[in-house]
Amino acid sequence: MFTYRSTLRVRYAETDQMGVVHHGNYASYLELARIEWLENLGFSYKKLEADGVMLPVYDLKFSFKSPAYFDDTLTVETTLATLPSASIIFDYNIYNEDQKLITTAQSTLVFVDMKTRRPIRCPENILDRLKQEGS
Repeated sequence: MFTYRSTLRVRYAETDQMGVVHHGNYASYLELARIEWLENLGFSYKKLEADGVMLPVYDLKFSFKSPAYFDDTLTVETTLATLPSASIIFDYNIYNEDQKLITTAQSTLVFVDMKTRRPIRCPENILDRLKQEGS
């Protein structure tokens, strides 16, 4: 499925006294990567919300293989696991600048109508674009 690679630099505030990235920061890294993934596909998360659709996180899993450190440049590889329905599942691999896999993750988000706060199906324009990318 559709994969996008984002890069980021670890800031000092994201680390503990040993210079190691605190595990709580990885959720933010994934969020940044998802937004870039969507933008690269041609969609704005801000416009999605303006159109009344939000994507809250339903499930989030991490496997930490090796630490990341202050000032490391990380690459977050975001891959769509399957075509979305009412939910969308992403798989992630995070690499350090030596291309060593340091973290794997998976997130499940649900398409929700902002007015009713009820799950809805993935917008057709996103599905259509994903199908184009897959062919």
